[in-house]
Amino acid sequence: MYAIIETCGKQFRVQEGNKIVIDRLAAEVGSEITFDRVVMLGGDTAKFGTPFIEGAKVSAKILEHGRGEKVIVFKKHRRKSYRKTQGHRQDFTALTITGINA
Repeated sequence: MYAIIETCGKQFRVQEGNKIVIDRLAAEVGSEITFDRVVMLGGDTAKFGTPFIEGAKVSAKILEHGRGEKVIVFKKHRRKSYRKTQGHRQDFTALTITGINA
């Protein structure tokens, strides 16, 4: 059985035991969290929400918080001697899915 959940403005396809990386959540490492915004449940028969499935929950355990790879942002206006370089590292939370409750 798998589920499609929505969190942080993005959708993820998850199964029990999967490890996913999402935008940073304000929770402690090792704590359990639940996602109630389940868009779809799949398996033998698919079940779709309008927009979410009532009563369906996905539970997960937080493994770690971290920062992603550095992305270089370079801006330039030609013939104006304007150049600007910036770096960005996105914060993330790594989760492992512990259960899907339909």
